[in-house]
This record gives sequence, C-alpha cells and structure tokens, in this order.
Amino acid sequence: MFNAITHSAIYVLDQDEALDFYVGKLGLEVASDVDLGFMRWLTVCVPGRPERQILLEKPGPPGMSEETAQQVRELVTKGAMGVLILATDDCRKTYETLLERGVEFTQEPTERPYGIDCGLRDPFGNHVRFTQPKES
Repeated sequence: MFNAITHSAIYVLDQDEALDFYVGKLGLEVASDVDLGFMRWLTVCVPGRPERQILLEKPGPPGMSEETAQQVRELVTKGAMGVLILATDDCRKTYETLLERGVEFTQEPTERPYGIDCGLRDPFGNHVRFTQPKES
C-alpha cells in the first residue's frame, strides 16, 4: 500500500504573490516551478526537505470549471479552505522573526496541551499555523 504523502495542495489566487509570501516571508524554498502549458506547477517545501511538498495551486482549469473556480476563490478569501500546519523548534522565536518580516498574525504564540502554536493567514485568506511540539 502507500508509504508516503508527497504533495498537499492549497489554493492561492496569485502564484507570484504566493511565492513571495511562502518563500520570501515564511522561509520555505521552491521545490519546483514548471510551466506545463495548461497550468503552472509550483511547489514549495521546508528547506532541505523535498520529500513533502505544498502545491500552490491557482483555482481553474484543467481541474475545475471557471464557475467552480470562482466559488473556490470566494471560499479561499473567506478562509474556508482548510489549514496548513508547519512545525518549528522554537515557536516564539519564529513568531518574532516573521513579525520582523511583516507577517500579520491572527493569534500570538499560545501554550496548548500539545505544545506552543500560533496562527496567521496568507495574503489570500488561507489559515496557516505553526507549532512547537511539546517535549515528551
């Protein structure tokens, strides 16, 4: 059966703006950026960890009709398309670094039963959280 998850996707409204945010501000790195003609295959990953990539996908053909793409764009803007969760060794330090880079947060680092986490939204409305897991 299956032995790995290699790609997950989040919808973004502008791939260049997504690249600036996810790479320029959050510090991820480009894993692939390929013009397939019918779409741009743009993935990012944690630096040095290409085994798990995030597809920054623009809603539209070939995966969906323009009518459906418009509905998806509206849901993205409302923050209704799920959440991306990243891990960090130091939530508070990462928070301070990202604040200095101009990232706007929806929640400051907070102690939880599972560790410390905080939340933000990307430029399109997607929820992004990062967590410092509790030491066992």
